Amino acid sequence: MESQIHKIHQQLVNKEISCMSLVQEKLNLLKQNTHNSVNSLLEDSALASAKKVDTKIENGQEIGLLEGIPFGIKDVYMLQGTYTTASSDLLKKYKAAYTATAIQKLLDAGAIPLVKENCDSFGHGSSSENTIFGAVKNAVNPDLVAGGSSGGSAVNVAKDNTVFSIGGDTGGSIRQPAGYNKIYGFKPTYGRISRYGLMAYASSTDCVGPIAKSLEDVRIVLNVMSGKDPRDQTSYVSEAVSADLKSSGIKTVGYYKNFIESDAISTKIKADFLATLEKIKAKGIAVKALDFFDADILVSTYYTLAMAETASNLSRLDGTNYGARIEGVNLKDTYSITRSENFSEETKRRVVGGNQVLSQGFSDEIYLKAQNLRNQISARFTEDFKDVDIVLSPVTPAIPPKIGESLQDPLAMYLSDAYTVGFSLGGLPALTIPKGTSTGLQITADKKKDAEVLQFANFLNEIL
Repeated sequence: MESQIHKIHQQLVNKEISCMSLVQEKLNLLKQNTHNSVNSLLEDSALASAKKVDTKIENGQEIGLLEGIPFGIKDVYMLQGTYTTASSDLLKKYKAAYTATAIQKLLDAGAIPLVKENCDSFGHGSSSENTIFGAVKNAVNPDLVAGGSSGGSAVNVAKDNTVFSIGGDTGGSIRQPAGYNKIYGFKPTYGRISRYGLMAYASSTDCVGPIAKSLEDVRIVLNVMSGKDPRDQTSYVSEAVSADLKSSGIKTVGYYKNFIESDAISTKIKADFLATLEKIKAKGIAVKALDFFDADILVSTYYTLAMAETASNLSRLDGTNYGARIEGVNLKDTYSITRSENFSEETKRRVVGGNQVLSQGFSDEIYLKAQNLRNQISARFTEDFKDVDIVLSPVTPAIPPKIGESLQDPLAMYLSDAYTVGFSLGGLPALTIPKGTSTGLQITADKKKDAEVLQFANFLNEIL
């Protein structure tokens, strides 16, 4: 699909449409909310911003490429003065006191936020069912889950409710819902975009990233949000990705044999993926099979660390400084009741699991072992990228489940992340493209090689 950002920008400049009519059209679509993708609308501020854009155009002033472009925000990002609920009971009336750095950069570029989007509570889930606003329905088939945790963001893009949306990816939370809803979703190299103002789930793998319908729109939004932020010490200075995605020096593509030979992968996704490899070979690019850690080791390592970090990060949410406080007979009872009543079952499961692996007697045996495995995974990636330029994989081992199934089987939900969590542990850039299999393909490169990921995606768009 062509770039929606470029198309709308040109329409605005040529006065073929007004920004007010564009924003109102998108707001009307969002008000229908037939897929439970909306937590709150930002109607008044959006229309006020649109009016300013129209005034600039009428006065003959130039507008920036993103100026007047409507977008959505996953409801785990701070946007000053707006409800920022994380789709939870605990924060359902919380209003942000400041704006996340990544979102502020988009506002500075003139983009117009329309909606805070439904997601798994605090990012805890892979289906966008763990939310007080009701399960997000898949954009293609509303009987199926939208994926998670950025399900509302993916659905709004897929349904053209927003031009692009900003999701959050910890272990696949942008890539998996993008695959389920047949659009693009990008998790950049860890640290390329500041995490300041993103509610922390697992701080060592949390990433800010764009979801869009075209590769060019992903590139534009990525460049705007990237850069060093003094408020996030993990962020770094990065070069912009060039608009010329043609010049790709990709010579060798790798894939992990155990992903494809797993019993968990559906026969259709496996067959489609292998057919894609043959098309790549036909273009003169070498394809190399690689050995890697089993998917269950990746999932176990990721969730051990992620649960430990979420237990630590959510310890501040006790109803004293943040959240809806429920009074008990004493302070300890107040903490207990507030967290028990206001956290979702999935969040409680992760907090309890995290406290367990961090507790005395278990931390050496479980947590430190997971940290060691993470180091081994990262080292393996370093070795693999000496032999290959790109790693290609399915996004998920199976098609989206029906709504309700994941809630009954949390382990199956965790395993749906089997092909995404390893790249998160390595801090690598990874992109979902809606080609190659029914839930897309995942393109991964070495750290800070985000441009190569987008270049290879452009190549796949030409041959698939």
